[in-house]
Amino acid sequence: MSARVMKHNFIPGRTAGSERAFQDAKEVIPGGVTANIKYFSPYPLVMEKGKGSRLLDVDGNEYIDYLLCYGALILGHGHSRVAEAVISQMNSSGTFIFGSPHQLEVEMARKLITLFPGIEMVRYTNSGLEATLLSIRLAEAYTGKRKVAKFEGHYHGGYDQMLVSVNPDAGKAGQASNPNPVPDSKGISDYHLEHTIVLPFNDLEATEKILRKHKDELSSVILEPIQGGFIPAEEKFMKGLRKITEELGILLIFDEVKTGFRLTVGGAQTIYNIKPDITALGKVLGGGFPIGAVGGKKEIMAIMSPDRGKDILTAGAKNDVKDDVMFHSGTYNGHPIVLAAGMATIEVLEEPGTMEELLRKSNNLRKELEKLYNKYNLSMKTIGMGSIFNLVFTDGPVKNYRDMAKADLELRKKIDYELLHRGIYTKPMNRYSMSVVHSRGDLQFTIDAHEKAIKKVIQKVRGLT
Repeated sequence: MSARVMKHNFIPGRTAGSERAFQDAKEVIPGGVTANIKYFSPYPLVMEKGKGSRLLDVDGNEYIDYLLCYGALILGHGHSRVAEAVISQMNSSGTFIFGSPHQLEVEMARKLITLFPGIEMVRYTNSGLEATLLSIRLAEAYTGKRKVAKFEGHYHGGYDQMLVSVNPDAGKAGQASNPNPVPDSKGISDYHLEHTIVLPFNDLEATEKILRKHKDELSSVILEPIQGGFIPAEEKFMKGLRKITEELGILLIFDEVKTGFRLTVGGAQTIYNIKPDITALGKVLGGGFPIGAVGGKKEIMAIMSPDRGKDILTAGAKNDVKDDVMFHSGTYNGHPIVLAAGMATIEVLEEPGTMEELLRKSNNLRKELEKLYNKYNLSMKTIGMGSIFNLVFTDGPVKNYRDMAKADLELRKKIDYELLHRGIYTKPMNRYSMSVVHSRGDLQFTIDAHEKAIKKVIQKVRGLT
């Protein structure tokens, strides 16, 4: 869609404050945003307040929020239990951070071990990106092999080795059964293209062939069990992948940054009944604060233990055994305020009926939206699992990145922009994330807004023809 048409999608004057704020930001921030994913054309909406399921922008427009900080806010905005936990932690400790070990680190670790089948020990990071980065380095250190395999269309964070074939150009992506590594950003060196093997998601036969070819080079396979948070791995594919990686001595990494706590409190690995070697977590785990965590088998995680060697930052210390240790550190790892927020979030999710009601609301919204679009003879299906899903305009199956590329993305984009000025917020083309505070009224408002958007888009199309 051209910039001119995109501009027309915003009601003149209704978001003038966001436009002014964006222009001001562009003077001091590259592109006017602090993360590229926050941008959409002609300018992103600038938010001022949030409460429960709602957001308020700088122009005073109210939205029902389905972006929810890309899924992190499963309890919605400003949940009282999280706020109380944060304030209580600060008041009781008398500080914001210790800079030393503290009991919440152990408490959260024990909780994650009980919830996730593949986790026996835990280390903390400050983002999901850091968690996947640490997972990959951990696998390389443990196996002694330098390459990693990822799946086409899967996103694991904005760093060199994983910014490969996330959204590749069809002309460069190669065969579906044997994808080419395609850089998704400037600044990606040939080294990472040579050391990142790209696999076809939900194609077990082709994946096995590639893994066997590179088995002596590959330290790990990393994947989103639910691609993009909404395209599920087929059970047969997942079982087969676990069996092949075990046979070939390749570690299996589950990136559950999106799916942890959103399908069930034990993540996708609980649903699929599979124990990955390493698990990366983030988003929901922080209760709205930045966090990441890596968990895995004891024998793998143990290679980070400093009692095996020295702290490399301690000047003059003995260093003859540091090659036996994989160094990992971070000043804010295991931040007590963040862990307090995360524990409060998990406690709410574990209360009887909470997850069941969340999943019920998610399924009901999906069913009603599919019924609505069918009423207007539009080929739309909702795809997802648990409390996350997406709207895909297609008649065909959607099993991977290439299937998504065949969908009517232009129609989806038009619908999304119409929804924005009808009070439904998600970044255009993004998935929907549900929260425990979305009400029945919110869902009905959402369905009604979709119907108005459909009518408007159909009217525009007929007017053009």
